[in-house]
Amino acid sequence: MSQKITKDMTFDQVLQMNPETAKVLEQFNLGCVGCLGATTESIAQGVRAHGLDVDEILAALNAIFED
Repeated sequence: MSQKITKDMTFDQVLQMNPETAKVLEQFNLGCVGCLGATTESIAQGVRAHGLDVDEILAALNAIFED
């Protein structure tokens, strides 16, 4: 079964799943690797705070895990 990133996961959880997720987040100018909120802030909260589209970012992140 393939892994799936959801909007309710924290940035830290996502970053621990695969190192490639950091590259995807950087493409959207999300510097989550060094952010203190990465351990407590959900993807939805962080993306919304940056005025970005959560569905677009989730699609890009989940593309890493597609077979």
